[in-house]
Amino acid sequence: MQIEERVVGGVTILDLSGKMTLGEGDELLREKIASLVNAGQKSLLLNLDGVPYIDSAGLGEMVRSYTTVSRQGGKLKLLNLTKRIEDLLSITKLLTVFETFDSEAEAIQSYAA
Repeated sequence: MQIEERVVGGVTILDLSGKMTLGEGDELLREKIASLVNAGQKSLLLNLDGVPYIDSAGLGEMVRSYTTVSRQGGKLKLLNLTKRIEDLLSITKLLTVFETFDSEAEAIQSYAA
């Protein structure tokens, strides 16, 4: 998995690409989120447009990231879920936990509210 970082309107967007699976993305995401939170970044948006598959370890890492950011008073939201990932989050009831968006502009706007 690869992570590209960019900032738009004060929101740090992580463009993820590749599978988020055990040993192939979960640790990378954990380290990235930890370094951003330590640097004081509290508005994080995960763009999952380039992620074709997430396994239970990847899902667990998303939940851990959400918890880490929330404990620091920040917000972690999700952007561009594929149908498969949306179904996975629905089945696991995690759609009720994460705020999700189809539009980057809408997602960025939501942090101002």
